[in-house]
Amino acid sequence: MGDPVVDEREQKAAFDRYVVPEIEVLYRVARSITRNATDAEDLVQDTMLRAYRAIGRFDGRHPRAWLLTIMRNAQINRVRRKRPELMRDPDATMERVASEDTDDSDPEAQVLDRGYDAAIEAALDALPERFRTVVELVDVQALSYQEAADFLGVPTGTIMSRLHRARTRIRKHLEKHGGYVNGRPA
Repeated sequence: MGDPVVDEREQKAAFDRYVVPEIEVLYRVARSITRNATDAEDLVQDTMLRAYRAIGRFDGRHPRAWLLTIMRNAQINRVRRKRPELMRDPDATMERVASEDTDDSDPEAQVLDRGYDAAIEAALDALPERFRTVVELVDVQALSYQEAADFLGVPTGTIMSRLHRARTRIRKHLEKHGGYVNGRPA
């Protein structure tokens, strides 16, 4: 019979080695998925709790993919429980923009940057969810195609295809609605 203290120490050491270094990435991805800081923190906490419970069964390979899979499953379960309450909050984007840190050194650049950021936000919001999620994971959160594919449970080719189509739609949206051509004010 194994010593439970040793097992607990090994479990904590594995958690510290595989999970703790990924907390920042987990939070960024959770923030993209939930679009809410509080929900993101809850999702990361739920993910970490599940990872801690399962760390003894983890083989040590690809910890980020393993954690993102846990996060995806946790989010699916959370959405199922909340489904009646799912209503998109249009004020969330404005609150986020208002709470962002600003650099007061160049007011003109700030205005242009905010206008461009708002145009990008509108273009992202106009995308269907499956495209927006891929853009947020790959372009915003800097996950690899494989990590995004693992997270979403789809083939890497699907990620590449959705990303290409999403970028094309964003560019067209910016040219049509945002007054931007090739990333610059028209």
